[in-house]
Amino acid sequence: MKRTIITVVGKDAVGIIAKVCAYLAENRINILDISQTIVQGYFNMMMIVDTNAMDKQHGDMAEELAGLGREIGVVIRCQKEEIFDQMHRI
Repeated sequence: MKRTIITVVGKDAVGIIAKVCAYLAENRINILDISQTIVQGYFNMMMIVDTNAMDKQHGDMAEELAGLGREIGVVIRCQKEEIFDQMHRI
């Protein structure tokens, strides 16, 4: 399984989750786990997704999601699970 960590951060607005999830569904990316919170008007979401069935390269997906984030006023970042794990290891 190819797992990716997706984070979404920005000012809360209607439709953020819907737009991100629509992109994932269109690209055959399965959501394995999701956590979302809003703190004083700021939206924060972290997803663990399975990209095994995706036809695109990881970099293309990351660029497209970053572009989607700019369109809807949030910052979207994607990291492969193994890189995320190494960065957060002490």
